[in-house]
Amino acid sequence: MSWQDEIDELHRRQELARKMGGEERIQRQHDNGRLTVRERIDALVDPNSFHEIGALAGKASYGADGKLQDFTPSNFVLGTADLNGRRVVIGGDDFTVRGGAADAKVGDKSGYGERYALEMRLPLVRLIDGSGGGGSVKTLEIVGHSYVPALHGFETTMRLMGQVPVVCACMGSVAGLGAVRVTISHFSLMIRETSQLFVAGPPVVERGFGKPVGKNQLGGSQIHAQGSGAVDNEVDSEQEAFAVIKRFLSYLPQNVWQAPPRTATDDPVDRREELLLSVIPRDRRQMYKVRKIIDAIVDRDSFFEISPAYGESLVVGLARLNGYAIGIMANDTEHHGGAVNATASEKMMRFVDLCDTFHLPVVNLVDNPGFLIGVEAEKEGTVRLGSRALMACYQATIPWISVIIRRCYGVAGAGHGKSDGLNLRYAWPSADWGSLPIEGGVQAAYKRDIESAENPDARRRELEAMLEQYRSPFRTAEAFGIEEVIDPRDTRPLLCDWVRLAYEIIPSQLGPKTRTPRP
Repeated sequence: MSWQDEIDELHRRQELARKMGGEERIQRQHDNGRLTVRERIDALVDPNSFHEIGALAGKASYGADGKLQDFTPSNFVLGTADLNGRRVVIGGDDFTVRGGAADAKVGDKSGYGERYALEMRLPLVRLIDGSGGGGSVKTLEIVGHSYVPALHGFETTMRLMGQVPVVCACMGSVAGLGAVRVTISHFSLMIRETSQLFVAGPPVVERGFGKPVGKNQLGGSQIHAQGSGAVDNEVDSEQEAFAVIKRFLSYLPQNVWQAPPRTATDDPVDRREELLLSVIPRDRRQMYKVRKIIDAIVDRDSFFEISPAYGESLVVGLARLNGYAIGIMANDTEHHGGAVNATASEKMMRFVDLCDTFHLPVVNLVDNPGFLIGVEAEKEGTVRLGSRALMACYQATIPWISVIIRRCYGVAGAGHGKSDGLNLRYAWPSADWGSLPIEGGVQAAYKRDIESAENPDARRRELEAMLEQYRSPFRTAEAFGIEEVIDPRDTRPLLCDWVRLAYEIIPSQLGPKTRTPRP
């Protein structure tokens, strides 16, 4: 009366699934410098925490006696696991089985994983390799007909973006639907040299354009992490990718119904860094290292930068203040003088959406000379993308605080906070603001006066010197145009006090927003 024979058959099939595409294809994966999907999952999750779902899904053949003769597993491995003690749904493409193509999948395991993450309110991690469930022309031979493309389950994908963290890693050559999946995420990454991302791979591109192209030339990480912005970060190895995924998720809650987790810290809240007193040059044309300011303010070693090589005039990332998770933005004067261009605008919009969705209070370190000007900036659509970034800031409902460390000019500068609300902010003595910088504004406002002068250059300098006296932030404070001018060394203590109050507000804001983040 025992069911031992069936249990033995169960174990046999599970073992066959673990063999994936066979020794030869596994070796080929290793020869290309890549782990298999099961090795990746084991390397990423907490030891012995992976619980597989759908291990028996695959294509089987049977003999005349009805017994299993051959078995090829589905090319998508799915399950739940713990990452640093917190449960997630994790899924990955098995490139050793038909290169991850759609005609090798069995059932909708990836869609089931998305529904699992949505219903159980768990973060979703996807390790994408190959077409990621996308198409292959071999499907025509297998099914005997073509089909009209459709994105079944896409509504679930969109709902996920508004409810749980979604992380996607491009682990190999990813095309088509797999490439789209990488981008529809809150955080994505690629591995230098060993992963590529494209709408269509080199063979299709060569057929369409008549000339060959290399994989990295077409869609390497340098293109998408530094140029297109299709992915956020690039790393040097798969092991580094796993560490980065875990670190990113450590700042976020499990879902939008929870507040971000707080961690223990031994960094004093009253730490006052002397370098802040002199980090801003008196010469407004000189640049400085804004990341030094960030590191001096937030908890030590807590800053996690996102998209460092894209939209470089704006630095964004996650950090902690007294153990509380926050989002932080800062203008980087080493790129376009800190002016917000088209790519920085898009970066700002996506980052603000991320923080707003998952209830991360935002600290904005402002040195914003305005939107980038010039012919190229106009061609890139800076004004439209800049408008979208401003709307993201004004639509956000999370606690927000701005520290104006130097310039705050024009419409872009007006997006430092929400002037229609409390607009909580501090200013350093180095702060400098207005509708236009004096240096450029004088030429426009006093054009006739300057041009009619005997010495136009001298007259322009005279007018600039006359207006210089009005630049002092203390004059603005006299009119209560700025609420507080502070000693820069007091920035961390003040922010640590603010973040504690911010996290008392957050419980009343928990739950999904009325819109999902924009990918």
